[in-house]
Amino acid sequence: MAGRSDRQMGDERRRASGYDERDVRVRPNRRGSRPRTKDRPDHADAVPARVLTIDRGRITTLVDEGAEGSGGRGEREVVAMRARELGRAGIAVGDRVGVVGDTSGEVDALARIVRIEERSSVLRRTADDTDPVERVLVGNADQLLVVTAVADPAPVQRMVDRCLAAAYDGGLQPVLVLTKADLGDPAEALAAWSALDVPVLVVRRRVLEDGTRALEGVDAVRERLTGHESVLVGPSGVGKSTLVNALVPGAGRATGTVNENTGRGRHTSSSAVALSLRDASGRRVGWVVDTPGVRSFGLAHLTPERLLRAFSDLEPGTADCPRGCTHDDAESTGCALDAYVASGAAGEAGPARLDSLRRLLRSRSGEADLR
Repeated sequence: MAGRSDRQMGDERRRASGYDERDVRVRPNRRGSRPRTKDRPDHADAVPARVLTIDRGRITTLVDEGAEGSGGRGEREVVAMRARELGRAGIAVGDRVGVVGDTSGEVDALARIVRIEERSSVLRRTADDTDPVERVLVGNADQLLVVTAVADPAPVQRMVDRCLAAAYDGGLQPVLVLTKADLGDPAEALAAWSALDVPVLVVRRRVLEDGTRALEGVDAVRERLTGHESVLVGPSGVGKSTLVNALVPGAGRATGTVNENTGRGRHTSSSAVALSLRDASGRRVGWVVDTPGVRSFGLAHLTPERLLRAFSDLEPGTADCPRGCTHDDAESTGCALDAYVASGAAGEAGPARLDSLRRLLRSRSGEADLR
């Protein structure tokens, strides 16, 4: 018996009794070891928050917005992650969400986003014109500022048209911002969009007496943004981040220059971020969402019918169009919009506005050329 282990002795006793683990018959429960309930927590204690930025799965939110001086902890930034129960529901900058868990905002604290409130508007795009998957860029904004330079780099009409089409589709008021107006005549760039009645803001660089540079026109942009939640979109190199830094002191958005060989701007901003717009007293008067520079703006998700809704003065004229009419070419499709405009039934909408609509419709096909 000496030298045998306890395990060997136990095996001998089981064999002597005629019983070992091979005699055990486990009959699995067909319904599972634990019935799964369909009830899910309603998270009634979830704290409302606003999504400020998203970086590799970590979502920075603003909790208790506007709660300064309320006697509590006040508004604070809370880092959170998506709860599993949200499934594949996308979260975007500007979303209103409900968070649970550690909402103290302290270092290393992590909360969970358990609810996404219904959006009032959506700015979306696709990766390219062959990808039907919509990607939400920003939620709940009411203005889209399309930023383009008069020169260096030269304005690209098709890219601007695509951004305008996305604004109309998403329910955002488009605003055209022309930067670097000191390098050229803004009137030439504005001619292409005059029929759309889009508000226009012009920004130019000016050298002060002490040799420093300043942006002229920033005050008009700030006035336009006050009381709104606005998104800035534009190609790299047009001065978008420079404008944001002038509007939001301390924003620290990286700026760059235009590549001399390609004529394109260099990417500097890597993610969208929502920034507070404040007045001279420090009171928040609006929100500004700065987005990374874009080199393409896919509109595979945008149908002619969705874009036509933004042209309510022209939409009734499509009633006499042939089936499957794309409305972007009267000669090949027999579109009835030309006759509708010529008859005066469209009111003040003339041929120039119809041309603008067709240009936006044609912008849905083919990638924007930014060279």
